[in-house]
Amino acid sequence: MGPQQTELKTTAIEGVKNIIAVGSGKGGVGKTTVSVNLSIALAGLGYKVGLIDADVYGPNVPLMMGIREAPHAIGERIQPLVQHEVKMISMGFLSPGDKPLVWRGPMLHSVINQFLRGVDWGTLDYLIIDLPPGTGDVQLSLMQTTTVSGAVVVTTPSEVSLEDARKAVLMFQNVRVPVLGLVENMSYLIAPVSGERIDVFGQGGGERTANAMSVPYLGELPLDPKIRIGGDTGKPVALDPAGKGAAFIELAERVVARLVARGVGKVPTLTVSD
Repeated sequence: MGPQQTELKTTAIEGVKNIIAVGSGKGGVGKTTVSVNLSIALAGLGYKVGLIDADVYGPNVPLMMGIREAPHAIGERIQPLVQHEVKMISMGFLSPGDKPLVWRGPMLHSVINQFLRGVDWGTLDYLIIDLPPGTGDVQLSLMQTTTVSGAVVVTTPSEVSLEDARKAVLMFQNVRVPVLGLVENMSYLIAPVSGERIDVFGQGGGERTANAMSVPYLGELPLDPKIRIGGDTGKPVALDPAGKGAAFIELAERVVARLVARGVGKVPTLTVSD
């Protein structure tokens, strides 16, 4: 018997064709790295992309995207910041520094709604939402507020991570959000001298879990120092689609393909301009 599904009445965001939630059951699996590089990869493919850093307790998008400015408002609409051709908003822009946020559920619901409807997103093909780890208030607020086209769940091959990833998959299924697939991050390390593949956190767990839960497997992403360096310096590897960013370009293409296959959202048709 599957999980009980919950019906939620939601409304779309004007001008936004698709909303994709990126979640994980566990922290430290590289969810924000995937969100940032997926956003840049989609922009590199020619789509109009926005990124919401909904991890309000640990907003790392400003660091990874290499921008620290404060957004301004025109009238009552917050203007998103733009970096690497991606529009974005983050609590890290509004409350910079190391001071922690101590917020309860109603406050979190308010900020998520503000990020969705109080920001002047314009026309977007994809709005990526980087969720905090777990299955708590922010996730529920998002599902209660708007229509999500699909979810990408990030895990590592370790059994601890996979156990929590299963909970994230079930959460999305419970609120009738299509799971576009599970992606295995930090899947393997290539030794710099020998070229040997080293499975640091185990092998094949992501694909086995996806198959067991009847959700698509979106592939594996390597454990590579250049991915970490790119995030730390505000120059994500997806900016180099012919090099270390190739894996994220492939991930973006698979995500778009899953939307097409599921018949959800409004998948845009790219046009070539002069």
